Amino acid sequence: MSNSITVRPLSAQLITAESFRPYGQLITPSHDGKLFDESDAQLHLKNGVPRFYIMRLQTRGRKFKRITRHSQCTQCLGSLGGQEWFLGVAPPSPHPQPDLEKLKVFRIPGDCFIKLEVGTWHAGPLFDQP
Repeated sequence: MSNSITVRPLSAQLITAESFRPYGQLITPSHDGKLFDESDAQLHLKNGVPRFYIMRLQTRGRKFKRITRHSQCTQCLGSLGGQEWFLGVAPPSPHPQPDLEKLKVFRIPGDCFIKLEVGTWHAGPLFDQP
């Protein structure tokens, strides 16, 4: 029995609010004093205690072989150093595995964060630099 892995190259697309909408929200800087509206991260945290931490990641490059999801809460990710990064995503689904035909990779500038919808499959953050 073979346990082969299929390697499939994916082109990273620059993230926009519209292109990322099926997976979550693009959160960009706003002016101080802006009133809360739909452009702010719409967080779903009622199913557990929120966790905020800073990950120290080793250079991973742009390859991944695992994908995961948070099935009970939203998740926010960003780069503290202002460096561009990458994220593989597949839409939320009730199934125990993602739909790999719908897998996309986004290139995310270092001046914004993303919020993943509950259940969105994701691989990364991935970085080219240390």
